[in-house]
Amino acid sequence: MGITRRSFIKYLSAIPPLATLGFKIKPLTNDNKKLSELLYEWKNPPREFSQAPFWFWNDDLSEKEIIRQIQDFADHGVYGFIIHPRVGLPEEISFMSDKLIYFMRVAIQEAEKNDMWCMLYDEGMYPSGSASGLIVAENPSYRPHGLFAIDLDEVKPGEQKFGFNIVTSGEVDLQENQNLVTVVKRKTNGHRIAILDRFINPEYSLIRGLHFLDSNSERRDDHKEVPEEMPQLADILNPDSVKCFIKIVYKRYYDEFKDHFGKTVKAIFTDEPSFFGKNPEDGAIPGNTEIIPFVNNWLKEDLTDKLPALWYDDEPDSNIIRKKYYRALNARLEETYYKQLHSWCIEHNISLTGHPGQPDDIGHLRYFQMPGQDIVWRFVDMDKPNALEGAESTNAKCASSAMIHLNKRRNSNEYCGAYGHNFTFTEMQWLAHWLLIRGCNLLYSHAFYYSVRGPRIDERPPDVGPNNTWWEQFRPFTNSVSQICWLNTDSQQICDIAILGLSDYLPWQSAKVCFQNQYDFNYLEARHLWEDAVVDSDGIHIAGMNYKTLIVEFDPPPEAKNAIKKLENEGRIIRWNPDGNEDESSLLNQLRQIVKKDVIVAPVNKDIRIRHVVKNDFHFYFVFNEGKNKISTKIKFNTKENLFSLNADSLGEEFSNGAEFRLLPHEFRVMLVKN
Repeated sequence: MGITRRSFIKYLSAIPPLATLGFKIKPLTNDNKKLSELLYEWKNPPREFSQAPFWFWNDDLSEKEIIRQIQDFADHGVYGFIIHPRVGLPEEISFMSDKLIYFMRVAIQEAEKNDMWCMLYDEGMYPSGSASGLIVAENPSYRPHGLFAIDLDEVKPGEQKFGFNIVTSGEVDLQENQNLVTVVKRKTNGHRIAILDRFINPEYSLIRGLHFLDSNSERRDDHKEVPEEMPQLADILNPDSVKCFIKIVYKRYYDEFKDHFGKTVKAIFTDEPSFFGKNPEDGAIPGNTEIIPFVNNWLKEDLTDKLPALWYDDEPDSNIIRKKYYRALNARLEETYYKQLHSWCIEHNISLTGHPGQPDDIGHLRYFQMPGQDIVWRFVDMDKPNALEGAESTNAKCASSAMIHLNKRRNSNEYCGAYGHNFTFTEMQWLAHWLLIRGCNLLYSHAFYYSVRGPRIDERPPDVGPNNTWWEQFRPFTNSVSQICWLNTDSQQICDIAILGLSDYLPWQSAKVCFQNQYDFNYLEARHLWEDAVVDSDGIHIAGMNYKTLIVEFDPPPEAKNAIKKLENEGRIIRWNPDGNEDESSLLNQLRQIVKKDVIVAPVNKDIRIRHVVKNDFHFYFVFNEGKNKISTKIKFNTKENLFSLNADSLGEEFSNGAEFRLLPHEFRVMLVKN
């Protein structure tokens, strides 16, 4: 008679344990336990590392549909979301209305019930700072000001220029709320220029609104957006206007949802505050009468006689003067806007997240608990030069570098926005990997649409979630994003190179050379050199990092002079001028003399990106083929230990260090160094 399955199991159960037969069972070592624990968390990353999409609330809302969509998110591996009031809401659900707050409460409570989390958006559309027109409605003096220039030697008596009346004498007849800042002569032709200050006219400096002008709008045949209301922008350079914004939005959120702050509600998102918003007035420059003394004091230089250069291109050093003026203006914005929001959030146990207006505005990020940036409008595109060239190519490293040097735990990026209906799932995955290899650890996907009814589907498309064809494929992708965000958090980046930047400028040319030659780096905002970095014979020490060299592409600020001189004396400075006669080989030769390469690729392949982190005492290498071609090359990692690839849920195959390494187009791989 044959052995049945049942009798075989009965037979096995009768065998004594191995230990009773004299066999010694080797216990798990601490290292094995640590590896098992690490692999378990890799397979099951905590929900805090989920992507958090912009959830466009863009139609009539209902409790039932909000709850259904939240459950759908969770079923597809999305455990966080940003409640984003968006154009398409009916007029009875206006920004900060009781009805909108009610539905927010429904979403927050449902998130809490399902062990999910969310963030609140601080504006009715964007840019932030105006509360969908409520700030100016409360106090019309909170409208933005502008500076205007009038050539007194060309204007005709009786003429009106930029809303200013010119009288018979050729002078300006100032009306209510109009101010003369100064009269200065142009350097090029000696003409007298009156610099004047007034409110921006109300038909200019607007923000995007929440309601269609025609509530019954149909989708256009050309799939373009339909007209929407455009509320008044508020003056974010006016500290009192910003205090009003905090009172109307932030304090209201706290009063309504304080029991959830710092728990289910993780952060408040502020979105690219702007001096002039949408539809700026011709001839206007941001500023007012009180701004000029601040600018001069901050720059430690009197720009008054040079102000015409803000308008006239042929004035001497006009580009330099404009950069100085706007740099000072951004310093003012730190004081009036970001610092106030930052302080309020600390006091109320909530994080400030979001992003500033420009991709390399690293200075503003010091006021975010979760510093961030954004990728929109295909400013960074798969297999295009802009992935490595131009200011937009710096934005991911901008945020991740700020996170490290400011001792923050997370850094974010709002990505995929307005990439168009032809945007593909392959492109979305590539963008995510583009961010992750640069150190991002919190992704805000733009966007999941509450509704795609009528013209809503064409508002800054595409929907990258439930209303897209790839939704059923989303869970494996978003889980892999969570895994790498987990690795990029509470870990130590291995990196010896810093590239010097300014508060509003990060060089991309040297960054491109580093990326293409597998040298990882971070951007170091210059003010760290005189504020909190330690400089010695071993380089720069800041926030647990030790940079062996600093790449400098421009003349550093005078405050950095002592630190730069000390580093130069120790052979730690690489000066490189890509706009001069120095080519890529010049930079690489200097790097080889100072920095030991962490990863050697032979033959060289400029599409390979490398990141090396240590988490829980284990070393990980990220390897990303950023290009469109298959790669077969040899890779030598800086370790004598065995390396294994990490699969979605387990330890994968072993890699012989220095052997051939194959990557498919756009493939992202994680390698674990196993002791």
